[in-house]
Amino acid sequence: MSTDPVSAETPVCSAKGCRAAAVWVLAWNNPKLHTPERRKTWLACEEHREHLSAFLGVRGFLKDVVTLSDWESPEPGEGRGSAADG
Repeated sequence: MSTDPVSAETPVCSAKGCRAAAVWVLAWNNPKLHTPERRKTWLACEEHREHLSAFLGVRGFLKDVVTLSDWESPEPGEGRGSAADG
């Protein structure tokens, strides 16, 4: 029996070596590679949200930071990509 709190279906943080459950979606794009409307995603736990946001922010890539639950349940009429689009 596994004691790992993160199951196979639970999205995990994108920080290197982190296996914590993701709480945040960091939407980004690289304007040299992607069209303006394209959004790639990284997932972040509470501990790594600021670090990953800063990493993307200093490069001018960060476009949006939202909770995973908000990302998965967009308001009616709003189209969002999958959180697994990263």
